[in-house]
Amino acid sequence: MSKSDVKKVVLAYSGGLDTSIILKWLEDEYGCEVVTFTADIGQGEEVEPARAKAQAAGVKEIYIDDLREEFVRDYVYPMFRANAIYEGEYLLGTSIARPLIAKRLIEIANETGADAVSHGATGKGNDQGRFELGAYALKPDVKIIAPWREWDLLSREKLMAYAEKHGIPVEMKRDGKKSPYSMDANLLHISYEGYDLEDPWAEPSDDMWRWTVSPEQAPDDPTYIELTYEKGDIVAIDGEAMTPATVLEKLNQLGGANGIGRDDIVENRYVGMKSRGCYETPGGTIMLKGHRAMESLTLDREAAHLKDELMPRYAKLVYNGYWFSPEREMMQAAIDQTQEVVNGVVRLKLYKGSVMVVGRKSETNSLFDESIATFEDDEGAYDQKDAEGFIKLNALRLRVAAKRDQ
Repeated sequence: MSKSDVKKVVLAYSGGLDTSIILKWLEDEYGCEVVTFTADIGQGEEVEPARAKAQAAGVKEIYIDDLREEFVRDYVYPMFRANAIYEGEYLLGTSIARPLIAKRLIEIANETGADAVSHGATGKGNDQGRFELGAYALKPDVKIIAPWREWDLLSREKLMAYAEKHGIPVEMKRDGKKSPYSMDANLLHISYEGYDLEDPWAEPSDDMWRWTVSPEQAPDDPTYIELTYEKGDIVAIDGEAMTPATVLEKLNQLGGANGIGRDDIVENRYVGMKSRGCYETPGGTIMLKGHRAMESLTLDREAAHLKDELMPRYAKLVYNGYWFSPEREMMQAAIDQTQEVVNGVVRLKLYKGSVMVVGRKSETNSLFDESIATFEDDEGAYDQKDAEGFIKLNALRLRVAAKRDQ
């Protein structure tokens, strides 16, 4: 499809510097109509200013969608059933939001009869792959326009000059002050990249963090919470039923107030480079700890171990953008089947940056049998003499090999 064939484009639009410039650039470079789509996935900022900016730019079709519940219910919760964590540290906060945005981009393109979709991800990052793999999986022949791979506006100075030339108003402040970092936020996390973080030896300044107090400044008294699980998902906090999005909002609040969820990571991007980023994931950190505690009580040993073997592969698929792939869906089906028994309550202690499990119970699905596990007299529930034959049979191959080597 040539540029002249593109009559209408759906742009993933935040109203910030990059996408404001992309909006004008698409109109000039492709001579096309632009439809803007702004997703509210809990980034903590008002999305309505994006509507005002799009209107001021002459956009006729403007989509502002509240996707917070869908985001947590259909993306965050399934991912946490898998206990997914990338390279041992990253809770995939940015990664898991991209397939939802890609899905809605395609839906709007179909609704409006658009010829293409566009995004503001750079040619160095992971998000270009996440957006585009998702879009292609849902609409194989879609035209995707990635301006960062086409234009020559490859620095902030050039972008600002372009904005000034074309009279594009750009608000560079956040919470009343300019932030030097590249940030991405949603209900699951907020990330920070660039500026002094490009030196992996440099410690982040404490005033960079926005969602959490430092552990040193957290309250001296711990906070106790109880999470109720049904089929692996949190449905209530301290006995109060909540929707998925309100669960995560509440856990973010509780975690942030107790200094929980900060992380400083050097990760391997899909495009091949190493990247340093800092993340705040207070609610997600609590969710991971609680879910594993609930599974420890209710999941069969081998099912739990198999899940742990699948998890790194699952996490890599999410990180690299393969949410809509058949292999992720296959693993999800297997993971979800295990969650039928993950029901009960976990009690957690939040204290100065730590999350500690201090209780877990399941009235219907617990596999913990006190009569077997006790150090006291089990009254015949477990015959300790059986262990001798068990050990000898499992040692047979070791003993045969040892005799050979002697």
